[in-house]
Amino acid sequence: MQPGDRVRVDRGDVTNEGVLLPSTTRDHLVVKLDGGYNVGVDRDEADVEVLESGARDVDEGADAGGGEASEITFDEDLPTISLISTGGTIASTVDYRTGAVTAQFDAEDVLRAVPDLAGRANYRGRVVANILSENMDPSIWRDLAEAVASEVASGANGVVVMHGTDTMQYSASALSFMLDSPVPVVFTGSQRSADRPSSDNVMNAVCAVEAAKADHAETLVCMHASQSDDACALHRGTRVRKNHTSRRDAFETIGAKPLGVIDYEAAAAAGADGDAADAAIDWNREPLPRGADGATDADVDVDAYLASDLDGDVELVKFTPGMDPAAWDYLDGKSGVVIEGTGLGHVHTDLIPRIAELVEDGTVVAMTSQCLDGRVCDRVYDTGRDLLDAGVVETGDTLPGTATVKLMWALANTGDAADAMRRDLAGELTEESQPWR
Repeated sequence: MQPGDRVRVDRGDVTNEGVLLPSTTRDHLVVKLDGGYNVGVDRDEADVEVLESGARDVDEGADAGGGEASEITFDEDLPTISLISTGGTIASTVDYRTGAVTAQFDAEDVLRAVPDLAGRANYRGRVVANILSENMDPSIWRDLAEAVASEVASGANGVVVMHGTDTMQYSASALSFMLDSPVPVVFTGSQRSADRPSSDNVMNAVCAVEAAKADHAETLVCMHASQSDDACALHRGTRVRKNHTSRRDAFETIGAKPLGVIDYEAAAAAGADGDAADAAIDWNREPLPRGADGATDADVDVDAYLASDLDGDVELVKFTPGMDPAAWDYLDGKSGVVIEGTGLGHVHTDLIPRIAELVEDGTVVAMTSQCLDGRVCDRVYDTGRDLLDAGVVETGDTLPGTATVKLMWALANTGDAADAMRRDLAGELTEESQPWR
């Protein structure tokens, strides 16, 4: 009995037929059913019959999702794309002990799991973290920014970051502020793991690589543009938000159309043709221009592309009606606080003295809105004017998560963080909000 054999597995009164896959553990068999899903079976409980030998050629290096291994060779005519893995669903498999999806693949495994990437570029794999994205924190953002800068400095023509979707918008914002990259930095992930027939990992990965080969220097999030497998949206890293828990098109650019859209059919056909990669993208707005690709000099200074550090002592707090001002006592001594206020940027008047105390003690307090569209303006109502008098900094239409990361950056790298929060630094703050739908 070998991977690739078609088998029938009896366990109790349940019978499954399918293709035997390489197992992730010694204790379980993994079978891909005809419907596309995988099932894990305890070896000790299974009666297995081989129906057909070698029914499917499955390489031992393939993942439990059934993707065949791809041999990645160097071609001097292809661009070099660095694949940086942080974990997440796009780089995950099913733990058949628990039935849960587990982040455990490194970047090399991603290449084996998505053979469609072969022939599009030369790849370098690098693992920065191996976590589910809810465990991301500013220290890992620093490691990630340093890794991207190092890859650019050593000659990468583009970088693709494999990342869990739940906190991708924060990481994309962090690198938007922390990096001065002359080449594309493209975040991608998947909402559904590779063992599911509806997985979005292949399309998102292919589109991300093609976006990383294209002629621009944006930090982007590349994910499904619709529920169909037709296109991926390219969202600017500082304007994107995950707006659905599980839909494949969960990500949206807030307040505008995506920066661009990449046609999947055209991207899939692009292959090694760099011009074809550009032709596959329909830009809604002019992207930042690509600069000179990274140097190949081993002595190049990584700091040339790494612009900054972060002050992680910043909290994002959400105002809710009736909340106790004492709930904010833990904010004492913080370097910065970002508030998600209501509407134009308001909180209960009882909280304003508490905010004034924070400002007097040296904390930078920035105001954002819980609304998805529009901007903060604390000059309309009495509450807003009182907040301004207390020292609150308006952040326009900067998204709350982006404002939090921006404040971390501004505190560590500018002499006047409050002033930096009022200015657009990486496409996070528009001059005026306009309807676009």
